[in-house]
Amino acid sequence: MEIEIKETREIPREQLLELYRLNGWSSAEKPELLYKALTHSHSLISAWIDRKLVGVANAISDGYLVVYYPHMLVHPGFQGKGIGRKMMKAMQEKYAGYHQQILVADGRAIEFYKKCGFEKAGRTESMWIYHGNDH
Repeated sequence: MEIEIKETREIPREQLLELYRLNGWSSAEKPELLYKALTHSHSLISAWIDRKLVGVANAISDGYLVVYYPHMLVHPGFQGKGIGRKMMKAMQEKYAGYHQQILVADGRAIEFYKKCGFEKAGRTESMWIYHGNDH
């Protein structure tokens, strides 16, 4: 199984939506906005096995000091095979030296991100106004 990681702006919409649906992300309920958000991100990384989309990650950044990683998903049938780690490595290589790399993690993702070098941000608390139903 060869995993291809690439930075791209072109991802087939149906494969992208399937990935979000399989992971239970409510943003799949807004397909046009989701697609625009991802393809207009500062960076968009995708993971492929035999022309099948198995992972996606994006970054929003000011381009100099701060980068935020809002989405990272791996197809449930391919989790635990190093795909997320490879996508995060690609992001961290691109944003090496940035003053802040930020993300919000919950559930099982917390341990994954700790293994990637992330830690709780001091005394901060995550806060949001959220219109989804998947948390």
